[in-house]
Amino acid sequence: MLLSEVIGQEKLKQQLVEMVQHQRLSHALLFVGPEGSGTLPLAIAFAQYIVSIPNSQKVEAADMFGAAAPVEQKVYSPDEIASLPAYQRASQLMHPDLHFSFPTITEKPGTKNISAHFIEEWREFIKIYPYGNVFDWLQFIKAENKQGNISADECAEIIKKLSFKSFESSYKVLVMWMPEYLGKEGNKLLKLIEEPPPNTIFLLVATSEENILPTILSRCQYIKVPRLTNSEIEKALIEKGQIEPDKAAQVAAMSDGNYLEALHLLQHSDADFLTLIREWLNAILKNGPLAQLKWVDDISKMGREPQKQFLKYFNHLLEQSIRLKVLGSELPMDPSLKDFALRINKIAGVGQMEAIIQELDKATYYIERNANAKMLFMALGIKFYHIIQNKTLILTEA
Repeated sequence: MLLSEVIGQEKLKQQLVEMVQHQRLSHALLFVGPEGSGTLPLAIAFAQYIVSIPNSQKVEAADMFGAAAPVEQKVYSPDEIASLPAYQRASQLMHPDLHFSFPTITEKPGTKNISAHFIEEWREFIKIYPYGNVFDWLQFIKAENKQGNISADECAEIIKKLSFKSFESSYKVLVMWMPEYLGKEGNKLLKLIEEPPPNTIFLLVATSEENILPTILSRCQYIKVPRLTNSEIEKALIEKGQIEPDKAAQVAAMSDGNYLEALHLLQHSDADFLTLIREWLNAILKNGPLAQLKWVDDISKMGREPQKQFLKYFNHLLEQSIRLKVLGSELPMDPSLKDFALRINKIAGVGQMEAIIQELDKATYYIERNANAKMLFMALGIKFYHIIQNKTLILTEA
């Protein structure tokens, strides 16, 4: 993967290249960014760029007085790297100086829990889901109910393979995905990270620094990866996914800077969420408990991902309703969405819609953590009734 193929993050990509070209590359970089911002593809593309640069050992040439003079090395741009033989291996994640560490599971009792046992699956996963998250990865390797982690055996394996000299590149690079999954065994790596062998680079990739060992954090240079902009996601959906511009713009607006979320929304874009919302509100405000029970029973049969996308869609619709109420009817919107947003504005004020949005955010969080769907949606319906009918916003504060 070339840096130019990573979605957005243009300023950050340029800074990374300049770090290499000006020989200011730190031995340990920590990429931290929210899900779907591209921290992993950015780190992998940067690692591939580093190991693809030809070995920069200075070639000595004798000058006219017999003294050795170093020959200046060529500086390669990210796109020029694509033509080099080393990049062909790096792009397949098969370069001998490019190493990976990531959360894994113990396949069988008595076997070591190390990344090397899953390297083929890892290559396939990165090829198909470069913006995937840990849940996607553990599903991909059929972890089922097993918890992934970066084990003590994995730490020992890292120490072992980084003790060797690089084979063909100037550097050897380790990309560690989700160092949050390192427990206390991660302290085994402290000396290696602080005083690595010559030309050894650590690229740690995380979604939050809060769960990373402080002893590791203190040894890394922090690189903050921002959320993607709507325009960056929209452009990627049009160019990479061949999505119609109008649909790409709508999905990008709902994705909250998360390209993975945008892909999930596209996957479920055929679902008639607008009809589901209409039926739910009618059941809550008009048709009574039996209709609400039936609606809850129907949605509980949907998978967790469609349920989450439904909540996010409802959230987005309410946000558009608020904008319509504040900015007026001239706001450009899809006609069907605009008609529904106007109807919502008749039954709820801005404060009420903000309260419902808070509840939808909480519900999405609980769905991601395997909450019981029937209980969750029934409780939401009761809260919505009080928020809309009785204007009791205090329920959302708990």
